[in-house]
Amino acid sequence: MRLELTGRHVTITPTVRKAVERSLARMARMLNDSIVSVQVVITREKSRHHAEMTLHARGEHFMHGAATGRDLASALAAAAEKLEHQAQKLKSRWTEGKRQGVSAAKAGSATPRPERARRVFATGVVAGDADGDAGVRIIRARRYAVKPMSVDEAALEVGVGQGAFLVFRNATTDSVNVLFRRPDGHLGLIEPEA
Repeated sequence: MRLELTGRHVTITPTVRKAVERSLARMARMLNDSIVSVQVVITREKSRHHAEMTLHARGEHFMHGAATGRDLASALAAAAEKLEHQAQKLKSRWTEGKRQGVSAAKAGSATPRPERARRVFATGVVAGDADGDAGVRIIRARRYAVKPMSVDEAALEVGVGQGAFLVFRNATTDSVNVLFRRPDGHLGLIEPEA
């Protein structure tokens, strides 16, 4: 981590540098040392101290905290607290992103159960079971044109996300096909029977 200290009407002494490093140490542990750089500007205006901190974390994430206090320690603590709150939000986003994936074992064991499908879609409308659980709802997401293309062209257009899919008209068979990204990273192709 690169630390850049600037003092306006304040001399940066080793004591001030240690106080800033102490206030940033907790965030460095929280973000697993993924902090690229920190810029700290300390300003003294009459009897008040103003601390501004800008933190740059990996992945082009910038956090900013500014606070004013009667003494330097309180201003630094308040600015560091604002940065810490933003760092917690960033850390939770990073960990939530890791939890999104489906393991290969779960993907393989997800076999369709016809009795559940009959219970949920019995009347064509969402039906709840005897325990009061809500059934599956169908939510129309969007409409888009089905373009004629080959399977290889469709494979190039499928995104890299977990839920990526593409509905297209197969140029050779003239039928509507679906190409989707499987949990194991490969592509799956759904073709209707003739």
